[in-house]
Order: sequence, then C-alpha cells, then structure tokens
Amino acid sequence: MAWNLSSSPSAGGAAQAYARVALETGVASSDPRRLLVMLYDGVLKCLAQARGHMQRRETAAKGAALGQALKILGEGLIASLDEEIGGPIAHQLRDLYDYIEQRIVLANIRNDPRLLDEAVALLTELRGAWQTLADNAGA
Repeated sequence: MAWNLSSSPSAGGAAQAYARVALETGVASSDPRRLLVMLYDGVLKCLAQARGHMQRRETAAKGAALGQALKILGEGLIASLDEEIGGPIAHQLRDLYDYIEQRIVLANIRNDPRLLDEAVALLTELRGAWQTLADNAGA
C-alpha cells in the first residue's frame, strides 16, 4: 500500500510505519475466527477488483488481483486448515477451497465473470458462518 500524505519522505515513512504497526497489532490481538473473517474479506475484495478489471478488459490488473486472491486463499485459508484436529470438516473445507481455486483460475482463462460470481457466493457464505462464530465467541 502506498501512502502519499506529504511530500516529506519522513512523513510518508512515519505513515507507513504506523499503518504497519496498526495492522500487526490488530492481527496479533485478533481471535482466530476474526482472522479468518479478515482473510475472507481480503480474498473477496480481490475478486471484486478482478471482476471490475475483467469488465474493463484490463488484463494485467485482472491477473494481479486474481493472483492476490489465490495467494490469500492458498497461504491464508488453506494453510490455516488442520485436518488432524478438524477431521472431516477440515477435509471438506479443503475440497471446497480447491474447487474455488479452480473456478478462479478458469474465470481468468475464460474471462468469465460468472465463474468469479460463483467463487464469491461460496466465499461469502463461508465468511458469514465464520463471522457468526466470531460474534458468538465475543458475546
């Protein structure tokens, strides 16, 4: 993320450092369910951006947004699964994430926003479930 708050390099550096500390502090103090919601928010944001780029025929930007979405999905959501502890549910989630990854890749190849919409619908439903769990844990 680029900051341009001032022409002064020290002000820009301070803003970047503040943003980095705020993000790290928020992540460090978050409940694991809230962290998952943040990951879902990130991947959904990337997919929304990719859809817009797809509609405007901005191929490079679409690819970058989809690449970031796939990175969050793979390095965040899939990597967070523990199939030993989570058992069949974790395995089913892995299968669903694999399916979502396939839809995203196919959407990119075919330039088909309907495939992105399918991935978004699945991720939105999962996000809602994790949000409910996070809200109930805090109650």
